[in-house]
Amino acid sequence: MCFYNQKRFACGDWNWTSFASQCNYEYRTGETCGMRLVNATEFTPTQCRLCEKIETKYRRRQAELERLERWQREGGTLVASIDRSRRIILELEREICQLQSEREDRRKVLG
Repeated sequence: MCFYNQKRFACGDWNWTSFASQCNYEYRTGETCGMRLVNATEFTPTQCRLCEKIETKYRRRQAELERLERWQREGGTLVASIDRSRRIILELEREICQLQSEREDRRKVLG
């Protein structure tokens, strides 16, 4: 039951930061017992790494959707570009779903 500091993000996610103090159960110098308890929590107004990645993918997907709509309004003569844009959108949606499930899995395991 060693004590660590914790960082809590605006999205509700958290991670361990620095080691704070060692418990009495571990007698070897420099070793920890393996159980982590919270010593102090630092709140940060930023998003966690996964939420930032998800937001970035959403912005890129939105830009790709706007580009696709513009090309279709202008007549759709750029068939290869339209197909490529659709593939990019599908790939981004797949990546977003994967990141969201990773975030939910992490919250279930640690929550």
